[in-house]
Amino acid sequence: MASTYVNNLRLNEMATGDASGSWGTVTNTNLEIIGQAVAWGTRAVANASTDNITIADGALDADRCLGLKLTGGGQACTVTLLPNTSSKTWFMYNATSYTLTFTCGSGANVAILAGETKVIATDGLGSGGVVHDLLTAVNLAGTTKTAALTNAGALSNQGTVTVGVDDTGYDVQFFGATSGKNLLWDESADSLIVTGTTTLVGTTNLDAVDIDGATQIDATVSVGVDDTGYDVKFFGATSGKNLLWDESADSLIVTGTTSLDGAVVINESSADVDTRVESNGNANMIFVDGGNDKVAIGTATATATLTVAGSAVAKTDTDTSNTGSVTLDYTANQNFVLTMTGNVTLANPSTENVGQSGFISFIQDGTGSRVLSVGSQYFCAGGDVIVLSTAANSIDIVPYVVIAAGKVCLGAPQLAFADAS
Repeated sequence: MASTYVNNLRLNEMATGDASGSWGTVTNTNLEIIGQAVAWGTRAVANASTDNITIADGALDADRCLGLKLTGGGQACTVTLLPNTSSKTWFMYNATSYTLTFTCGSGANVAILAGETKVIATDGLGSGGVVHDLLTAVNLAGTTKTAALTNAGALSNQGTVTVGVDDTGYDVQFFGATSGKNLLWDESADSLIVTGTTTLVGTTNLDAVDIDGATQIDATVSVGVDDTGYDVKFFGATSGKNLLWDESADSLIVTGTTSLDGAVVINESSADVDTRVESNGNANMIFVDGGNDKVAIGTATATATLTVAGSAVAKTDTDTSNTGSVTLDYTANQNFVLTMTGNVTLANPSTENVGQSGFISFIQDGTGSRVLSVGSQYFCAGGDVIVLSTAANSIDIVPYVVIAAGKVCLGAPQLAFADAS
């Protein structure tokens, strides 16, 4: 009878009386094949869309190796494991740059990405047989130590997971279903880094949070509890600018120049609380007495609706050369000092504010005898003309008050208020 090779390792099974005189050689080859079946081997994959891994009958063959490194290739390839009647296990390392898919024919197959290793096995059921991925569901009981772990599927852990030891850690990264979104524990920075927009569902307790990207929070955020708080700091795009809630001082501190765009309401609930703004040298530069509806400047004692401690200076427009038609800007200024270098007509204004009052000072230039005329919206004491001093460099002061839109009342001039000659 002829030898057969029906076993899973394709060993030479000699029939009775077969291999006369060469039994030792065949036996030694079988032993070498058994040794190869638990060893490591390498073979090249064809640069084609299909290739075969075929275990040779009764002869040494790298395809039989338990650990098999596949090199070469040049494109994604479907590799058929033959003979498909053999039940065999491989630690298959895809060292090519392309995905390799392992099949027995029409049954389920296993794909191994470039650079990855999988433990696969065939069931020996012919062309309809299945290639199994033996590590798709692994139950590790007890303590398991790994130098590096990449998990591409579901991972269920029912105990404590420890990565590294105290003062010696390792990176741990979780990827999402969307490209560019992941969660990384960066051991070198001692930081938990979230890349991409992330939604936290439920209550999350964090001892310290450092957020370097966009974060959208759709619920209440509480930091600390009543009477036990923590600092919260927001940085801007400019160095040296930030907003700090300082829990030890119970204060909100703005560092750097800050712009508030839009309406800002302080004490919208109308509580009986005071508000103050400090300057460099005054703790009550602006003080709002919430209980008495009064405001003070420079003091915390508001005795009237508006109390000013110290001097108050209104904005004054000083113009050293005026001739012809002159329009005063009542919105920008309270008082006006006009040097007349020619005859002047005060044109009707468009910026007057009802209730506004102040003075207009007219200074004759070195020539003198300049004449003042006014528009129809100015009303003069004793008529429509204001007669000024004519002497060179003389100064006259004319008070004014806006009594209505388009009505600016001018008082009698204080002539020769001072001699600037």
